[in-house]
Amino acid sequence: MRRRNTQINTIWQVGYVNVILPLAELEAQQFPLIQSCVFPKWLSASEDVRKASAETERKIDAHITMCRKREDVYRVVKALTVTGDGWTTDAKSFTRFLVREFERNGVNLTLSKKEELQRLTANIDELSMQYIRNLDDDCSFLLFTDMELEGLPQEFLKSLERSEDGKRKIIMRSHQISPVLELCKVGSTRRAVAISYGHRCEANVTILEQLIQLRHKLARLLGFANYADYATDDRMAKSSSKVFEFLENLSASLNDLAYRELSMLKALKKKEEGESPFGMEDLSYYVKRIKDQQFHINFGVIRQYFPINLVLSGIFKICQDLFGLGFKEVEGAAVWHPDVQLFSVSDLSSKELVGYFYLDLYSRVGKYAHTCVVALQNGLLSNGSRQIPVALLVSQFEKEVDGHPGLLQFSEVVNLFHEFGHVVHHICNCASFSKLSGLRLDPDFVEIPALLMENWCYENLSLRLISGFHQDITKPIKDDLCKSLKRWRCSFSALKLKQEIFYCLFDQIIHSTENVDINGLFKHLYPKVMVGLPLLRGINPASCFPRTAIGYEATCYSHIWSEVFAADIFASKFHDDIFNLQTGLQFRNKVLAPGRGKDPLEMLSDFLGREPSMQAFLDKRADIY
Repeated sequence: MRRRNTQINTIWQVGYVNVILPLAELEAQQFPLIQSCVFPKWLSASEDVRKASAETERKIDAHITMCRKREDVYRVVKALTVTGDGWTTDAKSFTRFLVREFERNGVNLTLSKKEELQRLTANIDELSMQYIRNLDDDCSFLLFTDMELEGLPQEFLKSLERSEDGKRKIIMRSHQISPVLELCKVGSTRRAVAISYGHRCEANVTILEQLIQLRHKLARLLGFANYADYATDDRMAKSSSKVFEFLENLSASLNDLAYRELSMLKALKKKEEGESPFGMEDLSYYVKRIKDQQFHINFGVIRQYFPINLVLSGIFKICQDLFGLGFKEVEGAAVWHPDVQLFSVSDLSSKELVGYFYLDLYSRVGKYAHTCVVALQNGLLSNGSRQIPVALLVSQFEKEVDGHPGLLQFSEVVNLFHEFGHVVHHICNCASFSKLSGLRLDPDFVEIPALLMENWCYENLSLRLISGFHQDITKPIKDDLCKSLKRWRCSFSALKLKQEIFYCLFDQIIHSTENVDINGLFKHLYPKVMVGLPLLRGINPASCFPRTAIGYEATCYSHIWSEVFAADIFASKFHDDIFNLQTGLQFRNKVLAPGRGKDPLEMLSDFLGREPSMQAFLDKRADIY
C-alpha cells in the first residue's frame, strides 16, 4: 500500500514545470547544436567534413526517432493534456504537438501493431527509394539530326553527345527535355520526346501501386481512413475532402481562361505548322512563342539591370519600409568562408535586436547547388527573455564575371525575394516554444509569406528600387518594361495551372481511395481537367512522378494552395500601397509573429478581416486578356 501511495504522489507531482517546460528547454537548446553539426554537409569546402556532417545527421536522426518512441514520456505528456488549466495557448499547442508526434510514431499502439508499423515504414522507405533509383538509373535517350532539333541554341546543341552516325543524343533528363519542349520548332521531335519522357520506368507503376497499398495500411493502423487524411491531418487543409474541394473549385474557375488560351495556341500552331493537331507536347513551345510575341522581353538584357549588391540593398530597403526592420552587417564576424556575411536585424521603432542571418550567396566547389534558407537557431519568448533567431540564406550566384559585379537573371531575383521572405518570417517569429517557431511551421502555411514577397519583383516602384544598369546603377529599368514583366508573369498560365491541378488531383485520389486502377484513373481524369487538350498516348505519369513517391505524397497540392492565399493577401492589403508600414507591421504581428501555436487560417482571417478567397488569384490572370 505504501508503494502504491508513493506512485500516486509521484503522479500528482507531475505538471507543466517539471515535464513540459524541461522538454521545451531541451528542444530549444538542442536545435542550434544539431544544426551546427548538420549544415556543414551543404557548405563545407572539405569533402571529409561534408561526409562527417552527413553521417552525424544520420546518427542524430536515429536518436530523435528513438526519442519519439519513448512510451514513458508519452504517457506523462498525454496525461497532462487533460489538465492544462491556466496554461498559455502556446503551451497547450506545444503539448498537443508532442502528443501528436508520439502518436504518429505509433507509441500508443499495442506491441504487435508497433511491429507492423515498423515493417510498413521500412517497406515504404525501401520502395520509395527504389522508385527514385529507377528514375536516376534510367539511361534512355533519343537520337535526332540537327534539322530535327531546329530552334535550339547552338551552345545547347554543342553540349549534346553524338552517336556514331553523327546524330545528337537527347537523354531523358529534365535539363535536356525542357529546352527541347520549349524551343524546338519541329513538332514531331517535341512529340517523340514528350512520349519517351512520359513513359520512362514503367516498372515504377507497380512500385507506386505497392506503395499506395502500404501507405493506406499505415494510415489505418494509426487511426485514419486513408493515407491522404493522415497526410493532411496536421496541415492547414485539415482533411483530404478540403483539398478536393479546393482543387476542384480552382480547376472549374480556370476553365474559361484555359479554353481561351487553348484556342489562341491552336490558332498559332495552325499558322506555323498547318493542320497538325495541338497536343500537350506543344504547350510549352507555343506558350513561349505567344508570350514572346506579346511582350518582347529580352531577359538577357534585363539581367544587366540586376547587380547582386543592388538587389540586396533594395530588398533590405523594402523590408525596412514595409516591416519596420533595420539591417546592419556585423563586421569581423566568425564565418566559414570569406564570402559569407552576417547581418543583424533590429526593430526600427524600439531599436531592439530581432535576429541575425548569414548570407552565403556565391558559388564554390562542393557547395549545395540550390537557393534555400536554413534555420540555425529558432527564436522563442520565455519568462520575459527572448532567444534570438538565426537564419542562413544559401545560393550559388556568380560573384564576378570578367571583372564585373555578378548579375542576376530575373528568375534569380524572384527566387532571392522568395527566400528572403523565409528569412523575415523566421526572424519575426515570436512564439514561446522552439517547436512552434522559425520555419518549423505548417507546410501549407510556411510558403505563403515567401510567395507574397515575390510580388515586389513585379511592381514599378519596387522594381526601380532594386534595379540599375550595371555600368550606371542610377539608371533603373524603364516603366514600360516593369508593366510588361507584370503582365508576362500571369499570361497564359491557366492551362499550365490546370496541368498542375491534374497531377495534384491524381495524387490526392490515389492516396484517398483503395485499389485504384492507376492507368484507368489517368485516362478518366485527364480529359475532365484538361479542357480539350488531347491526351498524349503512350505516357503514364505514375511511372515518372517522383513527388508522389517521396516527399510530397498526398500533399502535391500545397504549393498552389499557398499561391492562392499569397495572391489574396497582396491584392487585399498591399496592391494599392506596396510600402504601407502600418499594413506591413500588421502582417508582421498577426501573421509572421505567432508561429505554429495559432491556427494559420485564423491568423490569415484576422489579418484580412475575412476568410481567405481564391478570387484574387483568378482575377490577376483574367485581367491579362
